Amino acid sequence: MLGAIDRNAEKWALLVFYTMLVVTMAVEVLRREIFSYSSIWGEEIVRYSFIYLAWIGAAAAVKERAHIRIDVIFNYVPPRVKSLLYIFGDLVMLIIAVFSLWLSFEKVGVSWEFGSVTHGLRVDKVWFLMAVPIGFTLMIFRLVQSLLRDLKDFRDGTPVYEGAKLFD
Repeated sequence: MLGAIDRNAEKWALLVFYTMLVVTMAVEVLRREIFSYSSIWGEEIVRYSFIYLAWIGAAAAVKERAHIRIDVIFNYVPPRVKSLLYIFGDLVMLIIAVFSLWLSFEKVGVSWEFGSVTHGLRVDKVWFLMAVPIGFTLMIFRLVQSLLRDLKDFRDGTPVYEGAKLFD
């Protein structure tokens, strides 16, 4: 079961938030065009679903090595150097993610302390601001997995996992 969660956690979360975004947006467009009425809560649901989509999607991209990178140099270096470059990139990204996670808790803490709520839904903003720490936590988890995989590949002398290529 843990293997299934590891393979599909981001996919299922992305599916939930994307479905919520599309359905809410469709309902709001129909309400606006047919009934000449729209709600503020629909806009908020779409906005916060999109924010969660972005952060969870970033973690999914880290997992699959699908994030944007300049990899032209990887075509001209031997496999061992390529592994070291991927390890270096993951370490730099891990440092940035840990620092960003630490910074993101400040905003969440302020919202928690003062009890700020959203304008339309009247729900604690903490639930929506938590998208950033959740996203960075998932990224850190996936970066640690990637580092362990890359170190094992480097030790064993096997080719490093490069992720799916967009164009070949």
